[in-house]
Amino acid sequence: MSLLTLSLLAIVQGITEFLPISSSAHLILLHELTGQSHEALALDVAVHLGSILAVVLYFRADVLRAFVGAGQVLRGHLASPEAFLALCLMLATLPALVLGAVLAVTGWVDLLRDARLIGVTMIVFGVWLWWVHRTAPEVRAAREWRLRDALRMGLWQAVALVPGVSRSGITITEARRLGFDRHSAAKLSMLMSVPITLATGGYLGLKVVKRGMDAALLGDIALGAVLAFGAAWAALALMMRFLDRVSFTPYVIYRILLGAVLLALV
Repeated sequence: MSLLTLSLLAIVQGITEFLPISSSAHLILLHELTGQSHEALALDVAVHLGSILAVVLYFRADVLRAFVGAGQVLRGHLASPEAFLALCLMLATLPALVLGAVLAVTGWVDLLRDARLIGVTMIVFGVWLWWVHRTAPEVRAAREWRLRDALRMGLWQAVALVPGVSRSGITITEARRLGFDRHSAAKLSMLMSVPITLATGGYLGLKVVKRGMDAALLGDIALGAVLAFGAAWAALALMMRFLDRVSFTPYVIYRILLGAVLLALV
């Protein structure tokens, strides 16, 4: 893979990984345009490694709380706020893990890589994000997250396995629909991304190892991870910083335009 292609793919995917504009849709489309195959899978691993590191460092205090809470849950201590946060994240992750396993085993995941489907989902779920954001009240904070909220957001996170839906977009939409303010909705969505992204990255990593890696491919993964980390960190920091002034409307406009272009090209 050329340095230019690697840099383009890693940076674009790092930027879109946590914005509500569907990173999977961009990843599929860019792979098709650049004609990558084996290297594309390696880049997927790199993007997951870099982007998840960006989230872990940006929300390090909350991630540490969840990590401590997970240890408490395993020991049967469920009374602390840390354990409750870990339980919520576990519950929110379960639906996507189950559906993802079904899609992987059956091979149905390949059927979803369709430009028409991506175009439709980009538009439909973009409009839904806009509507919910305009109409839903902002009366709850992230500390008020409950198990039933986690389950509902987790079910929608599973739906985001369909390219074009956007994992961050759909979970932010559901959080806003549940009454969480925009910062809390984005924060909960990002925390939910940690376990599912680790699981996805691990699965893809195993596939790469089975196919075999040479020194050049390993170097591509390392460079892609670094570039994706920088792009993901910048996109995440800017989105969180300017949510009060920018909201989600620019992302919705982008989704609709890209979806329309895809449908027109098809």
